[in-house]
Order: sequence, then structure tokens, then C-alpha cells
Amino acid sequence: MTTQLEGKRRTAFVATLLTGTFSMSISQSALSTAYPSFMRAFNVSADTVAWLTTGFMLMMTLMIPVSPWLLSNVPFKRLFQAVELIFAVGTALCVWAPSFPVLLAGRLLEAIGVGVIFPSFQTVLLTITPQKARGSVMGTAGLVMGSALAVGPIISGVLLTWFSWQALFVFFLIVALGVLLVSTGTISSVMPLAPRGLDWLSVLLSAGLPLTLLALSMLTKGRERLGGLVLLLVGVLLIAAFTWRQLHLDKPMLELRVLRTGMFTKAVLLTGISYVALIVTTILMPLYFQTVLKVSPLVSGLSLVPAAVLLSFLNPLSGRMLDSFGPRRVAAIGMGLIIIGFGLLASLSGRMSLLLAIVLAACCEAGNAFVMMPSVTAGANALPAKLVPDGTAVTTTARQLFGSAGVLLATVLLASLQLQMSSQTLGFALTFALFALIGICGLLLALSLPKKLQTRD
Repeated sequence: MTTQLEGKRRTAFVATLLTGTFSMSISQSALSTAYPSFMRAFNVSADTVAWLTTGFMLMMTLMIPVSPWLLSNVPFKRLFQAVELIFAVGTALCVWAPSFPVLLAGRLLEAIGVGVIFPSFQTVLLTITPQKARGSVMGTAGLVMGSALAVGPIISGVLLTWFSWQALFVFFLIVALGVLLVSTGTISSVMPLAPRGLDWLSVLLSAGLPLTLLALSMLTKGRERLGGLVLLLVGVLLIAAFTWRQLHLDKPMLELRVLRTGMFTKAVLLTGISYVALIVTTILMPLYFQTVLKVSPLVSGLSLVPAAVLLSFLNPLSGRMLDSFGPRRVAAIGMGLIIIGFGLLASLSGRMSLLLAIVLAACCEAGNAFVMMPSVTAGANALPAKLVPDGTAVTTTARQLFGSAGVLLATVLLASLQLQMSSQTLGFALTFALFALIGICGLLLALSLPKKLQTRD
């Protein structure tokens, strides 16, 4: 049975859970600012330093499919504290790191914690919240996650202005230890347990997911294309084997049969499309600011802060709208904003001011607020309670794959267009136009959703 939380006890539980998740989310977005410092400190290249992000992403993706099994087999309080402890140990290792391999090892330990907590915190919030109120609660969760995109680079910039790069990890370590201490009195084992053995072959086959992401990353950079294609083939074959095994086990590690629920599958696709819009905006717009508008890297980075802040504050509003108006209207509004943003970027790319470009980037990211968490909530509501952990893990994994594929498509298309055309502006225009068309596909999918938020016992 699920443990019921009420009043101050529930508030303290949710606050601790979101604070721990928020600090881990910041650790992803804050690190890129410190890349030059890492390069100087360890005398390594930019490609080597990039493994602090690439390796983190791969380890995180490997852990996501295991999270439903952990939620079913480990009391949540013990699981949450173990995740915080692993993250804290990894962060402490980063603070001490005498060499780059040690720093990378610390980041991989951090990624283990993040890979478990990201799908788990959504599952827990969905489980302890009545279905009719899930939109508002998940909107608040979206606020926490979205604001990390804006806060991460700001915290990183402030700390690196006054201190060395170790200060970043000291900050994360202090927060992690604080959350760990507070959790002893605020976190409860709210999830029902259904112990079962872990299928280690499934764990090995799930490595196809991070291998596919690594291959997409290699292909995006345009280097080692043959190796990237071979790795992509291996990753896809492993994913196919993983899928086949999950569908033929009586008690799979990850229940992929959730995709047989039409509403849930639509929600996964909408989440993926909206995440593509978000990640492509954060990748393409800095390039546009610097190459077309000729602004500095600092101005380019700061120009995306308004979009991230707007995304954060729209998430709670979209959650309340989901409870009141249902998924069709809310998702359609979000996809409409994405289409308008990319459409205007495509048609005005050659004659935009910096201010207008910032506004249109914010429009694209604002659309994500009305699609991402509302779709996660609507999809979860279409599943039986016992399948919600598997559903959130499937959604989180699909989001990572969609995002990587979107970045690959955007960067390869932009690079090829700019090689064939003399105008950089036209290359950006056609790339933006393609993602506006993808947004139209998302809008058609959103219009197929039910008018009211489904509830299921």
C-alpha cells in the first residue's frame, strides 16, 4: 500500500524531494561554464573535457531503466538517501580530484544518482497525489526542473568569478549533505514494494541506450563517422534485443507494454517533440546569436536566460490549466507557441534584432512548458498505478533519445546547408522551418488528445 502524507508532513516531504532533485539538475547545466578552467587545470583538450558531460549523460541513461526495479525493491527513504549519498561521494571526489580521470569518475558517480532520481521523483509525486490534482503538482516539479536551466549557469558564473572550479562542487556537496541530513526526518517510504529479482541480462542489454546516445553524439560532431555508425548499429541491435526480452519476460525489468496504451504513447511522443524543441533552441540560438548577430559568447549565453526563466514560471500555470481545461487545449497551446516561434525565426532570420531573437527563443521554450509536464501527467493518468514507475522511466528514456536525435538532425542539417549555400542566414532559416514542421506534427498529435484529463483507479 502507498503511504499517505498530509499537511506539513507532505509539504516537508515534497520540499526535500524537489530540493534534492533541483541540486542534481543544476549540476548538469552549471558545468559547461567551467570547461576552460578544467582544460587549464588538467592540461586537456576541449574534446576530453566534454566527457564530463557526455559520460554523465551515458551513465544517467544507463540507470534510468533500472529505476522502476529499485522503486519496487528498495524502501523509498533508503533509496533516496542512498542516491544522495552516492551523489555526495561523487561530488567529494570531484572536489579532491588530483587528475582528470578522478574528476570523471566523480562525475559518473553523480550521474548514477541523477539517473535514478529523475524518473523516481516524478513517479513518487504522481503516486502520492490524487489524479485530479496531478497537473498542479507536476507543474511545480516543472518549475523546479526548468529553473535549474537558468540558475545553473548563473551560480556557476558567480562562483567562478570569485573562486576556483572546486567551489562548484563544494556548493553541490554542501546542498547534498544538507538534503541527506534533512531527509532523515522528512522522507518516508511512500512507495508500495513488490520485490523481485533483477534480470542482469536486461541490464546488460539496456547498454544499447547509452551506446546509441554516444553514437549520435559522435555523428553530431562530424568526427569518426564510421565508428559512430558502427556504434549506432550496435546500440540499435542491443535496444531491439532489450525490447524483445522485456516483452517476453513475465516480470520484466522495464515494462514496455505500457506503450500499448494509446494515450500514454501519444504523451511520450509529445514529450519527445517538445523536448526536441527545447534542446534545439538551446543549441541553435547561441550559434545564431554569435554567427549571424555577431554578439560575444557571454551575451549569447545571457540571451537565453529570459527564455529559461519564462519556462520555469509557466510550468505551474500549465499544471493548473491541465487540471482545469484538460490535455488537448494545454498541449495545443504549447505546440502552437513552438510553431509560432520557429516559424517566425525561419521567416525573419535575416532581419531580426537581438531583442526579437530573444523573444522568439523564449516563445519556443515557453511552448515546452505547456507540453512537457502536462504530457507526462496525462500519460501517467492513463496507466494503472502499478505501471506508473515504468511509464515515467520509458518517458524519461525516450526524451533523452529524442533530444539527441534532434540535436543530430539540427547540427547536421545546418552544417550541410551552410556548406551548400553562401548565406549562413538561409541555412538557419531552413533549419528553423524544419522544426516548425515538426511542431505542426506535434500539434496534430495534441489535437488527438482527450478534452478532459483522464482518471483511472
